[in-house]
Amino acid sequence: MNCFRNGGLKWITKNFTQKNLDWVDYGWAATTPVTVDKAIAKRMNELTDVNFRGGILMWVPEIFKIDNPADHLTWNSWHMGGIERKAVAQGFSFYSPIRYSELPRYYRDSLTPPDVAVFQVAPMDEHGYFNFGPSASHLAAACERAKTIIVEVNENMPRCLGGFEEGIHISKVDMIVEGENPAMAEMGGGGAATEVDEAVAKLIVEEIPDGACLQLGIGGMPNAVGSLIAKSDLKDLGVHTEMYVDAFVDIARAGKINGSKKNIDKGRQTYAFAAGTKKLYDYLDNNPECMSAPVDYTNDIRSISALDNFMSINNAVNLDLFGQVNAESAGIKNISGAGGQLDFVLGAYLSKGGKSFICCSSTFTTKTGELKSRILPTLDPGSIVTDTRANIHYLVTEYGKVNLKGLSTWQKCESIISVAHPDFRDELIKNAEQMHIWKRSNKR
Repeated sequence: MNCFRNGGLKWITKNFTQKNLDWVDYGWAATTPVTVDKAIAKRMNELTDVNFRGGILMWVPEIFKIDNPADHLTWNSWHMGGIERKAVAQGFSFYSPIRYSELPRYYRDSLTPPDVAVFQVAPMDEHGYFNFGPSASHLAAACERAKTIIVEVNENMPRCLGGFEEGIHISKVDMIVEGENPAMAEMGGGGAATEVDEAVAKLIVEEIPDGACLQLGIGGMPNAVGSLIAKSDLKDLGVHTEMYVDAFVDIARAGKINGSKKNIDKGRQTYAFAAGTKKLYDYLDNNPECMSAPVDYTNDIRSISALDNFMSINNAVNLDLFGQVNAESAGIKNISGAGGQLDFVLGAYLSKGGKSFICCSSTFTTKTGELKSRILPTLDPGSIVTDTRANIHYLVTEYGKVNLKGLSTWQKCESIISVAHPDFRDELIKNAEQMHIWKRSNKR
């Protein structure tokens, strides 16, 4: 080990003027570097073909702000947001299609080892460990293969307790940078819940039993579900989720969560990463009830299915009459990523008493004011199938919920149309007839 305080900046000054850096790992979500990012950005114009890996950017990195970034770098995203979508349009950002649960194995088995892994951490504890904060995810696996590890200390980073792979010992770190201690970047829940969100949430919450284990995605609908659960009479709930969001804090503070019925990790709220408001970070900090764990554990179908009454609640962009769910793109335009949605869809269904819910509003309004259906005859060309037609369990819109498991093509089509917006149902039926997946059972 050649570990020295602020040595990371000195190393960057020297090494980022050489063309020997093929792959640089840039942390994940709230752990994306700040101080080191600024230092790297100062050197980027001298380099070409540097590949960065990261995802769920919560602010624009300085390396994105250089002149003509496409001439110097490529951003390879494990999961995209608005910042990265803009970089796609500039020609230097690309999505890396993954099953999120497999990401640590990619690092260990098949990816080019990072030349540098750099990310923010919480201050070192008395035992010599730097905590990964709210982003355990895959960082331990990335560090195992990295040739150089630089940690950027942020005194505002919450110390997120876990069981394994939630931090790194100083003996494995090459350089330490005293960071600028920025406040934790906040991520909202997608705006206030609408009437449609609340209608969908009501239909889902009535399916949740006492003692259920919850997974919530991000967005208005999952947030609405969380708010409704917090106000409900439900009790003894557990948490096992990919992403920990503000809604869980509200449910916990309402006294609904104790994890007493969990088959594994009893009494603990388990998650792979977290992003939200200050309320969330304060709640996670040094909280022994919350368990930060690697994503190959949280999202493993075997972990999910081991938990009885598992309730998985996720959004969709749109879906078609075959039951194919797109949660990632608008045609060929990438919106986010696969994440762990399919893992939870499959795992929840395998759980004893488990249910998987795909929820969406039946329609959306375009910028020009045109009302469009999210339920389509077939997915638009280039759309990504996140969940195949055999995997969807419950589909929920503001017009109802339907269980699609085991249905024939015509039954599934009929059920999906039954929860479409009424203004689009007749047209969807005509399309279904042309595709030979319609039987007039509901017209008799």
